Amino acid sequence: MTEGITTPGAGWRRADGPPAQKREKRRRRRGGGGRRGEVLMVEEAEFTSYYGRPIIKPPVWKTPDVPLYLFLGGAAGSSSIMAALADLTDRPALTRNSRYVSGGAAIASVVFLIHDLGRPQRFLHMLRVFKPTSPLSIGSYILAPFSAAAGATAAVELLGWFPRLKRFGGVVAALFGAPLATYTGVLFSNTAVPSWHAAHKELPFVFGASGMAAGGGITMAISPIEEAGPSRKMAVTGAVVELAAMHRVETEFGIVSEPYHEGKAGTLLRAAKSCTAAGAALTVVAGRRRAGAVLAGALLAAGSLLTRFGVYEAGMASARDPKYTVIPQRERLAAREAGQAAAQNGHAPSVTR
Repeated sequence: MTEGITTPGAGWRRADGPPAQKREKRRRRRGGGGRRGEVLMVEEAEFTSYYGRPIIKPPVWKTPDVPLYLFLGGAAGSSSIMAALADLTDRPALTRNSRYVSGGAAIASVVFLIHDLGRPQRFLHMLRVFKPTSPLSIGSYILAPFSAAAGATAAVELLGWFPRLKRFGGVVAALFGAPLATYTGVLFSNTAVPSWHAAHKELPFVFGASGMAAGGGITMAISPIEEAGPSRKMAVTGAVVELAAMHRVETEFGIVSEPYHEGKAGTLLRAAKSCTAAGAALTVVAGRRRAGAVLAGALLAAGSLLTRFGVYEAGMASARDPKYTVIPQRERLAAREAGQAAAQNGHAPSVTR
């Protein structure tokens, strides 16, 4: 009755191998780098989690609410900056359209966030505490003034009231635009999710640049060609930075970069890369023609949206599989032990290049 539980190795399993009882039963270590004459009477612990269950608890965020919130927030933030720049350089149509995109995307992002939270009161409760060490708390105090300023500016622009007020609101929204587009990357990387946490330096650049590509592409597509020069530059710059930063995320972090290539996340990110690269190239080649601008803007927006879904799915996959938690921990432990052994022997550990 209890054999499956009490038999050594029957329940604890490795994330990257067979049950412990099927591997060698005893390892001996004599002399050399260990203690002289020491004999291991039991095998080294190789298990990761009980029956392969997750070690960390995956986030309880909803799909598609959170990825859509990420996409809309990035597009809103970059569009608010574009609106301020267009206003300063006397581009009335680009200013107006950028304000509409910024205000509409900001309000929509708040709707998706509240839907993910479940009740509007929960968003208001997030504003009851200001905690500088919490990206979520800081993000709440970025989103609230930004969405209010961007939404009010878009409404005033639509109604044609108070031109000085809409310029003031546009400046306020632009000041919060860049933090809004990037704080979600900081929020993701501040979690224990392995594939997000490992890329803590890169994700803010990925999210910020993706927002630039989306905002620049959308405002380019709906604005007159002769005024859309800044949008084209923003779109191409954002696409190039996004592709470069995302390449680092996908290749520089060993096993925790694996979820970005596999399964649903891999499919989404490959499609995102294709859309973003094609949109940037088309902007350069045909962005000064109406059909080219519309198609390029649609491709850039689609690439940005797919990037958010792909990064989200990759992180959730790494949280569900215990090997992405345990194997990096073992690698860090082995490196630390090697460093300590080298220090005891009086020389620094060799570095493999």
